[in-house]
Amino acid sequence: MVVHQEYGEQFKIDTFEKLMPENSKALEKYLSSGAIKGIGPATARKIIEKFGEETINIFKFEPLRLSEIRGISKSKAYEIGEEFNEKWELWQIVGFLEKFGVSSNNSKKVYDALGKDAVQKIQDNPYVLVDIVYGVDFNKIDRIALELGIPKNNDDRIKSGIKYALLISSYNGNLCVKKENLEEFLSQNLEVTDEEIENNLINLKVKEEIVIEERENGGTWIYLYPMYKVEKNIAERLTLIKNSRNIKYIKSFEKDINSQETILGIKLSEKQYEAINQINDNNVSIITGGPGTGKTTIIKFLIEIYKSHGRKVVLCAPTGRAAKRMSEATGEDAKTIHRLLEIGKIEDDKIHNVDVNVTPIDGDVIIIDEMSMVDSFLMNYIVKAIYLGSKIVLVGDSNQLPAVGPGNVLQDLIDSNKFAVVSLNKIFRQAAKSKIIVNSHNVNQGISFIGNNQKEEDSLDDFFYINEQTQEKMLNQVLTLSNGRLKNYGNYDFFKNIQVLTPTKKGMLGTKELNNSLQNVLNPKSDEKLEKQYGLTLFREGDRVMQVKNNYDIYWERGTSKDFRNYENGTGIFNRRTWKNYKNQ
Repeated sequence: MVVHQEYGEQFKIDTFEKLMPENSKALEKYLSSGAIKGIGPATARKIIEKFGEETINIFKFEPLRLSEIRGISKSKAYEIGEEFNEKWELWQIVGFLEKFGVSSNNSKKVYDALGKDAVQKIQDNPYVLVDIVYGVDFNKIDRIALELGIPKNNDDRIKSGIKYALLISSYNGNLCVKKENLEEFLSQNLEVTDEEIENNLINLKVKEEIVIEERENGGTWIYLYPMYKVEKNIAERLTLIKNSRNIKYIKSFEKDINSQETILGIKLSEKQYEAINQINDNNVSIITGGPGTGKTTIIKFLIEIYKSHGRKVVLCAPTGRAAKRMSEATGEDAKTIHRLLEIGKIEDDKIHNVDVNVTPIDGDVIIIDEMSMVDSFLMNYIVKAIYLGSKIVLVGDSNQLPAVGPGNVLQDLIDSNKFAVVSLNKIFRQAAKSKIIVNSHNVNQGISFIGNNQKEEDSLDDFFYINEQTQEKMLNQVLTLSNGRLKNYGNYDFFKNIQVLTPTKKGMLGTKELNNSLQNVLNPKSDEKLEKQYGLTLFREGDRVMQVKNNYDIYWERGTSKDFRNYENGTGIFNRRTWKNYKNQ
């Protein structure tokens, strides 16, 4: 038992080992559980009665003898023996891998990669785990390997150290590392010489596991091969799209802009006019600017102009929320990039996969919003899916949220000076009324934000800063604001207008505890409401829930078919759909 500073008393497990059954009674219980396909309780009893204490040896070394049991053919006996031995091997390596920091969930992956002699192969070279298991702790593996007697200057150790250092750098958003920085890091952490590092860098380069790039402006940079390939693909493909014939060019474009100004009742700024015009002149265009600078207005104009000429405009964004906001602002359907490209969930160990299959984008003009959140791998999938002759419009604010994955695509494309870019810097009068928008620009410029009591003429009271020193007081502020104060202030209803954001999952102000506290206050227990316990979470009828795992194939219904006015059905549940009542799922 240990006492955690924030969470109190906890039971801490250092290690555990899962044991295969050793006697006939335990083995019968194991076989009866359905662990081996084709063996139920009755068959398990017959096997134990027939072979007794020799049962395990029969499974391991003479599986065909299982056909002596009535109902088991020779082919079935062979299949049962194969499955039993695979599970036996897996159980042998689960405990062994635990000390390397490899979870039992990844044991099957290691077994599939290394085969039946997995334990021996890992003992000979523990560093093979770095290539097999995504996110494994190199330092833990390294410590055990050194204890096993592997020397510090072992080539496998140095090569794994190089790849691990580059991978760690990618977690921080980098596609490559300066060679001198990498060498300094490795010499300090691995305690090896520069010559030993250099030899292994060359070895990895020959095997195309890394790329060493000598740049014209000086400096040598090291990439993991997938990182280099994805960056090269983006540069080459965008250049190809840019230089293709501008077949979507519209001769009457300026006249169309003026017509839309009249139809929409909007007078464009000089920069907005320039931005829209450059899209007609270029196959690849970038529009950047902070909130309130008119990016959405530009998108609306583009949709209407191209639609009037029978051209298809495709709208997309990197997240479900951004796509939903895009739809609401334009009145047109917008999809997440993953859904547009029909990319399902990518497993952790395939996150850096350059060659994911994507569905080509059927569109004349592809507009991607919130580009700051698009990483290099996702951008690679996008450019692979765009036909030559289509136009691509990248819209975003490089000061907004960065991509989770490696790469700084939007800013790098702007800095390259290779593509048409218009930067919007004027905050429009309507947007300037909002303290939220004004403060976002102030923060980017290093200016203190406008406080609660500072109010310019005709400005909105939409920004408040409340300073509290304790978690208890912070929690009270969140609960009272959500449960009445904002309702009284501006008729903001929690279930329609309010979202609570927190930077952590655990603790009094983490997502888990906050959700429980908000549920107790806003949707308390009632005999009239259905409840369902799932794990440690209690779902109650009327709760607001978020879809955190996309499933594009599942069929769903909402309401009842008898009440046709409120009945909905469809295919696909994903995170841009907000359910007001979990029961209706």
